[in-house]
Amino acid sequence: MVTYLPISSPFIRFAGRYVDEALGVAAGYNFFIFEAALVPFEIVAVSLIVNYWTSVIPVAAMNVIVLILYIALNVFAVKWYGEAEFWLSLGKVLLSIGLIFYTVVVMLGGNPLGDRFGFRYWNEPGAFNEFYKTGDTGRFLGFLAAIITASFTIAGPDYVSMAAGETMNPRVVLPKAFNGVFYRLTAFFVLGVLCVGILVPYNDPTMADAFDNDKPGAAASPYVISMDRLGIPILPHIVNAVVLTASFSAGNSYVYCASRSLYGLALEKKAPAFLTKCTSRGVPIYCVGVVLLIALLSFLQVSNGASVVLNWFVNLVTASQLINFSVVTFTYIRFKKALEAQGISRETLPYRSWFQPYISYIAFTATTIMAFVGGYTVFLPGNWSIPTFLFSYTMIGVFPVLYFGWKFFHKTKFLKPEEVDLVTGLAEIEEYTRDFVSEPPK
Repeated sequence: MVTYLPISSPFIRFAGRYVDEALGVAAGYNFFIFEAALVPFEIVAVSLIVNYWTSVIPVAAMNVIVLILYIALNVFAVKWYGEAEFWLSLGKVLLSIGLIFYTVVVMLGGNPLGDRFGFRYWNEPGAFNEFYKTGDTGRFLGFLAAIITASFTIAGPDYVSMAAGETMNPRVVLPKAFNGVFYRLTAFFVLGVLCVGILVPYNDPTMADAFDNDKPGAAASPYVISMDRLGIPILPHIVNAVVLTASFSAGNSYVYCASRSLYGLALEKKAPAFLTKCTSRGVPIYCVGVVLLIALLSFLQVSNGASVVLNWFVNLVTASQLINFSVVTFTYIRFKKALEAQGISRETLPYRSWFQPYISYIAFTATTIMAFVGGYTVFLPGNWSIPTFLFSYTMIGVFPVLYFGWKFFHKTKFLKPEEVDLVTGLAEIEEYTRDFVSEPPK
């Protein structure tokens, strides 16, 4: 869709243009909420990582320091945002590659203990942990818990699409960018998970203390835990420092993305008008303020365990992301129906994905089901928790309220395939693509 018509904030605007204006509004607010919720998530993560070195700094003080830095970077030094993110992101990529090589070396015996452990932990204690129940049911529930957590990581391609309206030669560049994201995420995430399973058993006592008892070990990633166990000096501190910068950088980028999402809604008169006010540097100051107010939720960890609060935010963000992908896939289904109804051959599109529309139906069904399954443990006997329930299911309740509320007050229409506008803006992009002359790289 985005190579056919490259516009800014596409999956929000396509939902309004191809399905129903009310769906676009609901998708816009859902995207804003999950971006904004990731800010306190990263703040909690930063204080947790710092706890690996010292517990002297109070949690509240650490949160205040991070918030002040975010204010400085997003209000006063926004021109350095892109440059800072470039170098911090480069650090993340190098860390990911380095840790994959580290895993291969130490599993083959290249460690101070000379322990050639290989795939030992796949047999002792095994690959599948039991969760809540024993036997095959318990192992299935453990596998399901892993899939729910994995759902938290599916964001990525939607971020690429956000830049479509500002991309040079988008019909050529965007397919390469999307495919690049897919291959990189698959490589880093799948290989990363494989490495974690090789390095640390699921019943590792340090990791159990981290998540069950909120011990400082929570700051130690599985990689750091393995380095400590193998007696490798210095490297754990380097890894933890890079993870710290990665987490801080992610929070900073979420402040930026969330504030611009809200600003876009305000410009389209779908949020209060006062949110359009900008500073002389072009920063939407009130939008940044709203995001930083939401970031104050990070102080929940003052009275609750950090790992508990992290889990709450994971639940909230996971539900929102899954709803976001449900909207994207449903929008595509309606887009394809509109193409068929208006006699536009799919062969004329500048990019076509495989196995459509079947993949879209599968993805829509899977993401919608997972949005509801995400917090199922709260309904198990003895597991009821009001905060866990609210963080898991708030967006599932809020989304239809936003959709039907906007639809009711603004009398929007669910568009029939033949009513969908597939041509506005198309002539301009086709002329641009036809006349585009690439410049040699600087």
